[in-house]
Formats: sequence, structure tokens, C-alpha cells
Amino acid sequence: MIHVAIVGTGNIAHAHVTGLLTFPDRCRIVALCDIYPEKAEAMKEKYSLECAVFDNHRSMLDSGIKIDLVHVCTPPFVHSRIAIDSMDAGCNVLVEKPMATCLAECDAMLNAERRNHVTMGCIAQNRFRNSIYKLKKTVDSGLAGKICLAQVESAWWRGHCYYDLWWRGTWEKEGGGPTLNHAVHHIDMLNWLEGRLPDSVMAMFTNVMHDNAEVEDLSIACLRYQDGSMAQVTSSVVHHGEEQGIVLQCADARISAPWDVKAELSQRNGFPRAEGNEELTEKLNAFYQNIPDLPYEAHTGEIDNVLNALETGEKPLITGIDGRKTVELITAIYMACFSGQTVTLPLARSAECYTFEGILKNATHFYEKKGCVENFAEEPISLGNY
Repeated sequence: MIHVAIVGTGNIAHAHVTGLLTFPDRCRIVALCDIYPEKAEAMKEKYSLECAVFDNHRSMLDSGIKIDLVHVCTPPFVHSRIAIDSMDAGCNVLVEKPMATCLAECDAMLNAERRNHVTMGCIAQNRFRNSIYKLKKTVDSGLAGKICLAQVESAWWRGHCYYDLWWRGTWEKEGGGPTLNHAVHHIDMLNWLEGRLPDSVMAMFTNVMHDNAEVEDLSIACLRYQDGSMAQVTSSVVHHGEEQGIVLQCADARISAPWDVKAELSQRNGFPRAEGNEELTEKLNAFYQNIPDLPYEAHTGEIDNVLNALETGEKPLITGIDGRKTVELITAIYMACFSGQTVTLPLARSAECYTFEGILKNATHFYEKKGCVENFAEEPISLGNY
């Protein structure tokens, strides 16, 4: 039985609780922690949990309660501190996205994992969506050919009041806008599908709809890989309809999530045949449709994977190294936005934005946050259309 504590009981923590409760024979929630303990108490009551409640993660770790795994579900600026303290206390950790606000914090977390011989996983739950999992399997089959262009739409919509919450919309607390906190999902997917990072990044960002936030609400990045292939990433909280997706223009076919396939054949003049490559289209559709569904999706799927890793001594699918790669690409996008220059990867430790202090020093402030609220009423949140 794996004993689990959850630090941070806001919106996303509910997905962790319901995921953990799917496996009552494998894990048990023994502690909830929040700087607003009344939120933790409300969560305890809602799910009829038999657990302790704390208002400080250090007091939780020092309580003597047996804790094997800590889920870190707090705002990004305290991810590294809570994760490192937990690992130093001998606990495994599962950290919500983004892993941390900068590469220096990611490296400190990875050092703590090695130093304490524990396991760290990073939430990127959309790898456990059937649409993304099957797209990855199809890419890896080679049937569509190599990826020439990846088009990534991290398209969300958030009302003006979204950034009224005390920690949102500030570089110091949230670490960035949708490039970090929304597109993190799609950037992890992109890195996974490509199996590599790009070698250069150009990007621009703006704030066009949220004058209560220092950070961007829209960015567009262009990435180039060593073989000359490219990717474009739109990160947004201004898109009505929230129609997210990934389109892969491969050498022999176009494949995407949500699933669709197109394949062309050339006429003698170089223009496409009207009927396209029907044989390859049928082959790709058959391959995709024959991939078995995952037993569990989203957070529940990733939690199942992490529990299995702890039970078997293996690594989870999404490790701290994966989380760091995502933060590295996001950092490169921000560096390109701040400077207006092309940024090359990998990023060196000497790069000014390697540290959070360097990010804060260079960050563009679109507006100043002049007022805030401590908590929102509990209402539904959108988690994507994968």
C-alpha cells in the first residue's frame, strides 16, 4: 500500500484525488496540505477521506505520518521547494506542471532525486490521452514518414477575472502566462512526439485581453530542428472555442490529434492527384484504429503509471528529465520573446534565464497587477479537448 499526501488542494488537486481513489487496493491518501486549511478540510469532507490536514508541508513531513508519495499541486513558484523538502524526507514525488519556474530549480530537484534515491514524476497527463498516445504510436511506426512540420495549437480562453487570483498573472508567482502554464501540455507532447529538442527558437508574445496580468496572454514560437524540420507553437488564453490540436505534416502524410489523416500523390506536373494516396490513408487509419485503448486516461492514467513504477522499481513514463526538457524549451521561447533574438539550444548554465532571478530581471511586464482575490468559488474548469 502506497501512502500518499497531496500538497495544494486547488482545482487540479481534484483530478489527483479522483485518480488515486480509482486504486484503493494500491494507495491511500493519508494527508492533505494547503496554506488555506479550510480548503483541505472541504476536500477531505467532499471525498470522505480519512486523513490528516496540515497548513504547512514541512509540518506534514515532520508529523511522523508514513508518507511514500507526495503530490505537489501548488502554484509553480513553490514546486521546487516542496518537492526537494519531500525528497529530502525520503518521499517520492509527483509534481504538477510546470515542473518548476526555471532550469536551476529543475536541476536542484533532479539532484535531490539522485541524492535521496527516490523517484520523481512530472505531470503531463495528456500523454495518457488515447488521441495523443495513438498519435505517438503512429509516428513511431514510420508509416507517415519523418516529421517535416509540427503545428501545435495550445488554444485556450480565460476571462479577465481569471488573473484576479492572487498568484496568477505575476512573473514572481506564476512564472509566466500561457506559454508556461497552458502550452506546457502541448510542448511536452511535441518533445515526446519528436523525441528531441529543437536547436533554435524564434518567438514573439503580447497581452491583448488581460490588463490585470503582468504576463503574456498570447505567444507564437517558431522552432527549427537539426535536420531542418520545423515546428510552430501557439500558446494562448484568448482563443474562443478552445480548439487545441497537433498537426504533423510528415513526408508521406498528414496526421493529427484530434485524429485525421491526409496523404497526397503527385501527378507528373507536381500537383496533387484529386484522389490522394488512398492506399496509405487506409493503412494509417487501420493502424491507428487497431491500437488498443489505454486502460486509464489523463491524471488517472499517469497516476496508475507512477504507482506501477513505485511498485516495480521502474521509472515512470514522465520523469524529471522530461519535465526539465519542457521547461528548457519554454525558457528558450521566453528568452526569444524578451530579447527579440534567435535563441539556440541546449541552454547553458551561464544563460541569464537559467535562474528564476534572471527570468524576473528580463521579463516583459505588460501590465501591473493592482488587485487580487485569495480564492475563487469552486466551479468547473476546462482541461482540453484531446
